[in-house]
Amino acid sequence: MEKLPQDPFILFSYINTKLRDNYSSLDILCEDLNIDKDTLIKKLSSIGMIYDASLNKFI
Repeated sequence: MEKLPQDPFILFSYINTKLRDNYSSLDILCEDLNIDKDTLIKKLSSIGMIYDASLNKFI
């Protein structure tokens, strides 16, 4: 996760943009970018964001 934005709000925007433009699921994004899914979810949940698989984005 070192290559990703460290600020959780910027990370939120970055990940949602990636999901919208390039990935059909969070699992595929994490696998492709070599990101630990649980760490990502924990970091974004710290600012109240949760992943909605039906929308394929954090809300």
